[in-house]
Amino acid sequence: MSGFEINMTTSGPRQAPLEVAPDTFVIRAITASTGGTWTNLNSMIIRAAEPVIVDTGMVTHRTAWFEDVFSLVPPHEVRWIFITHIDGDHAGNLVEALGRCANATVVTSRAESYRTSACLGIPLERMRMIEDGETFHVGDRALRAVRPPVYDSPYTRGLFDPSTRVYYSADAFCAPMPQSPVDWVDEIPPLLWAQGMARFQHIALCPWIALVDQTLFKAEVDRLASLDIGVIVGAHTPAIRGATVPQALQHLIALPRFRPD
Repeated sequence: MSGFEINMTTSGPRQAPLEVAPDTFVIRAITASTGGTWTNLNSMIIRAAEPVIVDTGMVTHRTAWFEDVFSLVPPHEVRWIFITHIDGDHAGNLVEALGRCANATVVTSRAESYRTSACLGIPLERMRMIEDGETFHVGDRALRAVRPPVYDSPYTRGLFDPSTRVYYSADAFCAPMPQSPVDWVDEIPPLLWAQGMARFQHIALCPWIALVDQTLFKAEVDRLASLDIGVIVGAHTPAIRGATVPQALQHLIALPRFRPD
């Protein structure tokens, strides 16, 4: 990874939660990345009738993460904690969150539930298993698990809220952020965004993408596009909205053809 090492130890300036749709907030942290840029470490809150936390951030940002989360929803009201997969930047605060949120149930894929229990000691009784395409109800809406087209763990499940058309994509669409932090990818120069996203996927997330059948991979991206997503929230990207949503999907389709320097 010469010239493309990622520094996960230096925290950047704090960013307040960002409302990307009604009662839907990105919980944000950033860390130093390649070439003087930043990398997002995002999770999400859905203030549904039964509030949902989506991923739980990193241990290195624990204090700020809990402050931001509980500024939006009291811990006793949290009913669901959706975990895309249990990598440390997605489930770093899960055990403590369950301790503070006594009424919460973890939602994750069946295969990931076994890893979650074995690695983190979380009892299966506090988990609900959900597979790709299945839904679970959170009082006033049903949320759907949708696997993103690219991932670093096959257990990964993204989360789609049809009521707001927000899709939480886990690691997919990861891209570096410029030296001046931004809220949305449309604030990044288009070429910097496109090239940065391609390089991040190829080098840091899914190097296997160079080996896939392009037709079959396009079908996976088209499946995601069929959801008519309005906003993409990724763990490692500024939020994606409006015209940049179809652009982001087209950038994914082109990934098998991209060759990093």
